[in-house]
Amino acid sequence: MRKRLIITAATLAAGMASAITLTVAQADAHAASGPHTDGSAGYKATGQVTFVEHAITDTVVDLGPTGDSLGDLLAFANPVFNATDTTQVGSDQGSCVRTAVGKSWECEWTLLLPAGHLVVQGPYFDTADSVLAITGGTGIWARARGEMVLHARNAEGTAFDFRYDVTK
Repeated sequence: MRKRLIITAATLAAGMASAITLTVAQADAHAASGPHTDGSAGYKATGQVTFVEHAITDTVVDLGPTGDSLGDLLAFANPVFNATDTTQVGSDQGSCVRTAVGKSWECEWTLLLPAGHLVVQGPYFDTADSVLAITGGTGIWARARGEMVLHARNAEGTAFDFRYDVTK
C-alpha cells in the first residue's frame, strides 16, 4: 500500500512539473514572439512609442528655504495625448524631489493607459532633455525595460514629449 502511494505521488508530481514547464514555455514563447499590439489602442508592447504630456497640474511644494531649494517636492497627475497631440489616450501621475537647485529633480512616475502602465525613474533636467529608465510595466508592458526620453515642447514647460524605447 505504501509503495503504491509513493508511486502515485511521484507520478502526480511529475505530471504537475510537466504542466508547469509547458505553461512557462508557452508564456515565454508568447513574450518572445515579437511586438504585440493592444487591440483597443494599437500600441506596440516593444519598440518606440511617443506620447505628449500636458503639464497642467504640476505643483511644487516648497519644503526647504523659501524658493527653489534642495528637497522641494513636485507632484503631478496630468493628461497624456497621442504623438500628434490630438487625442487624450491616458494620464500620468508621479512626483519629483529637487536634488540640484536650478538644475535637476529626481523623479518617478507612472504612465496610465488602457493597455497597461509604464513606470519610469530618473533625473528631470530643468533646461535639457532627460533620459529616464523604464523600471517596469503592466498589461502589454509587463516586464518592460528600456528608457524614456523626455523633451520639453515649449519654454514654459507646459507640454512634454515622452518617447519610450521599450524592450522586454
